[in-house]
Amino acid sequence: MDRTALADFLRRRRAGLAPVDVGLAAGPRRRTPGLRREEVARLADMSADYYTRLEQGRAPRPSRRVLAALARALRLTDGERDHLFRLAGEEPPDDRGSGEHVRPGMLLILDRLADTPAQVVNGIGDVLARNALAAALLGDDSNLPPQRRNVILRHFTDPAARELLSAPDRLAHSRAHVARLRTALAARHQDARAAALVARLRTASPEFADLWDHPEPAPRHRNSLRLRHPVVGALELAREVLLSEEGGQRLIVYTARPGSDSYERLRLLRVVGLEDFAASTN
Repeated sequence: MDRTALADFLRRRRAGLAPVDVGLAAGPRRRTPGLRREEVARLADMSADYYTRLEQGRAPRPSRRVLAALARALRLTDGERDHLFRLAGEEPPDDRGSGEHVRPGMLLILDRLADTPAQVVNGIGDVLARNALAAALLGDDSNLPPQRRNVILRHFTDPAARELLSAPDRLAHSRAHVARLRTALAARHQDARAAALVARLRTASPEFADLWDHPEPAPRHRNSLRLRHPVVGALELAREVLLSEEGGQRLIVYTARPGSDSYERLRLLRVVGLEDFAASTN
């Protein structure tokens, strides 16, 4: 690990990012260019003290998960992400298009969707990035261990996630999740994480095990989502999906028809939900 070079790289990348680049308001009295240390720490879901020590060359060697979080927070390209890992004495992950590193173009779009719920997931359902409004809509998973931030795992094992869906839609979503995971596993047959997720789901959910053992043709893609939100009530949303060039990551955006009840309730969620989310992160 080259602590001096790592600290210098982090400082330079932080200085090269404007708040608008990561979906933050500039705010008053910003005396230095770039992001503040505490902003990077918040984006990377780590303590400001630990990030500060990294920039000062005083921190212990960061884990691979911490490095991946820093790469997302600093909006690193693939090459920059690999350089970050090498500075920390780690081999770069071989996960092009389908791993934990969010494609820079995906993050660029996500950062500009502050008033629209949106999230980035990979082929096996891991939530790689999610804006605050998506957290308010779908549930804030930032307090969960990273291995549990998975939409398929939560669908089959988290009652709160299932309660969000209208009853008629739950089975359809279950079948769609199983079909998507089966496709991902076939494409990533040597991926231990994908196989481990399937094994975990088979043990934790009899419904998943039954659907996995009795495969059906993949259900027709639905571009609508009906939710029962605990704060704003029933929502009917359009669901648009943007695939990365490699097809391994999906940017999912949720919108409501202007003038509809769902549109007004989503506007209310922007106020109520974001206030609650901000309070929970302070």
